[in-house]
Amino acid sequence: MAKEFLLVDGYNIIHAWDELKELCELSLESARQRLIEILSNYQGFKKITVIVVFDGYLVKGNIGTVYEYNNINVVFTKEAETADHYIERVVNTLPRHYTVRVATSDGLEQLIILGSGATRVSARELYNEVKGIENTIRERYINKRPPKNNLLTDNVDEETRQWIEMMRRQK
Repeated sequence: MAKEFLLVDGYNIIHAWDELKELCELSLESARQRLIEILSNYQGFKKITVIVVFDGYLVKGNIGTVYEYNNINVVFTKEAETADHYIERVVNTLPRHYTVRVATSDGLEQLIILGSGATRVSARELYNEVKGIENTIRERYINKRPPKNNLLTDNVDEETRQWIEMMRRQK
């Protein structure tokens, strides 16, 4: 069975999605955390490997950080390494039979990853995909939540409902 990977250029997505861009103006950390939460929900629905990569290349002495958060991998690159370089390296090390998608709107990065055998996903396409999944999750929740009164007859088949009604009327 082929594995599926989604690599996300974190800051590129933050600056491309209006909700996250506005949040970033208040707090970059909050915008990062919100993106990670969104991708965590996405991963839970899609059951794929998600890796979100943030640039750490301008931070002096940065050795890089990798950690797992709610089943997604979060990467802060080391000093002098961009998210693009990290993503390219990962794409080139994954077996060719894996499905690999890279979410970025960086035109040059898209060309490079296409040449490496990955599929590109623009920030807008990922946004639409995420919103579609959020709507599906919401609809499933609404359809599966128990009725307000939570009556026994709301949770049984028609034959059982008729039998209960017959028993009730016989006293």
